[in-house]
Amino acid sequence: MKKRLVTLTAFAVAAMMAFTGCGGASSAAPEGEAEKAPESAPAGAQELTLGTGGTTGTYYAVGGTMSTVLNNIMENVSLKVVSTGASKANILDIDDGVSDIAIVQNDVMYYAFNGTDLFKADGKFDTFSAIAGVYDETCQIIAAPGITSIADLKGKIINVGDAGSGVEFNATQILAAYGIDISKDINKVNGSFGDAADAIKDGKIDAAFITAGAPTTAVVDLAISKDINLLTIDDEHAAALMADYPFYTKTIIPGGTYACVAEDVQTLSVRATLIASNNLSEDTIYEFTKALFENKDALANSNAKFTELDPNAAVQGISVPFHPGAEKYFKEIGVLS
Repeated sequence: MKKRLVTLTAFAVAAMMAFTGCGGASSAAPEGEAEKAPESAPAGAQELTLGTGGTTGTYYAVGGTMSTVLNNIMENVSLKVVSTGASKANILDIDDGVSDIAIVQNDVMYYAFNGTDLFKADGKFDTFSAIAGVYDETCQIIAAPGITSIADLKGKIINVGDAGSGVEFNATQILAAYGIDISKDINKVNGSFGDAADAIKDGKIDAAFITAGAPTTAVVDLAISKDINLLTIDDEHAAALMADYPFYTKTIIPGGTYACVAEDVQTLSVRATLIASNNLSEDTIYEFTKALFENKDALANSNAKFTELDPNAAVQGISVPFHPGAEKYFKEIGVLS
């Protein structure tokens, strides 16, 4: 909790960024602003505050689906959904006791647990643990015609996401794997996904990094009006990145996802992941985790993101300890030993 006092000014700036690749949007609510999604809580249930993202972002919608569906099923737990500044804000909120569970990108979770990258100035946070990965947020590298590989990006003008965002760290890591220094070897531009798509369309930049669920609306719209390439992360570089950064997982973007990209494209993903305060009991998180996976179909009927919910995938790319309640469930069903 004392860390929040040290980092309050820095966080106030970070919370205003468009952590679009972190499930948020540029309209993310200021820290502490609590806007509820529809919910109904069983009498006597333990109410858990679920930190999400901006009210127009994916995390808020996903949280709303969980509260609407699961609050009618769980006997001892209910969810109260609040709008936040997304991944980093959610980790700080759990550390402060403002939220009980939250949705975060698993790379941001890794940075917090290890006190690196996005959390280098804040130090390590060990007051949370993992529940489950829910769905992929895919590292999509879109480029103008004529650019066919990541190696071709050297010397080019590239949008790498908002300054200090998770997307920028993804770009830094992926470029470095190909021997490209983000600070020296490219002309770096910061901006939103919409800004990046518009700039490629207008010929102002050569490529952009976008970390979001595929298909991404900004890229869908761009691909309709302009030919683009979607760059591959090959097996060798994917393996090296996964060895250095255990939050990455291999992903195939199917051909046809975007109008002008006919072939499958291999890349990497981070995962939108549920985390919990270590203060919550094993029984509480066990009940929540069990309800989540046993009601996948009902969740998916309300929100397509839950079509990706799978217990085997849920334990992949998790580089911090699982909460004992989640671990108990995954061992029970045989996906953890």
